[in-house]
Amino acid sequence: MSALKQTLTDSVKTAMKARELEKVKVLRNVQSVIKQIEIDRQVELDDAGVLEILQKQLKQRQESLQIFTANGRDDLAQKEQFEIDIINGFMPAQMSDDDLAALVNAEIVKQEASSMKDMGRVMAALKVITAGKADPALVSKLVKIALQG
Repeated sequence: MSALKQTLTDSVKTAMKARELEKVKVLRNVQSVIKQIEIDRQVELDDAGVLEILQKQLKQRQESLQIFTANGRDDLAQKEQFEIDIINGFMPAQMSDDDLAALVNAEIVKQEASSMKDMGRVMAALKVITAGKADPALVSKLVKIALQG
């Protein structure tokens, strides 16, 4: 079992003992998504795979949060924010914008990328480096800006 999955399991147990039922519900939901993907792919996910799932779960909740906030549904927005906060607790520290920009520029130089047709190669390399540490949409935006230079 990956370390991150073990941390999730331990957190469920801790939340159950503390009778934090809403937190248990969120964590079990995340665990069920992980388990379903493992069953579908017939593999046991490592930490990188679990991080990818956590990122997708965060993105879904952030999109829902924006929709609920825009439509004045504060009750649902608070629920989504609660879930975002819990899932964020399992994510590695996010890279600062300056560090990310420097990393993007360094990777472009390393890959000798000069145009937008090199973007896929640069993004593939950065995806591995920034897994869980930066929003892929932000990384993509920075790469586009740098390549269009």
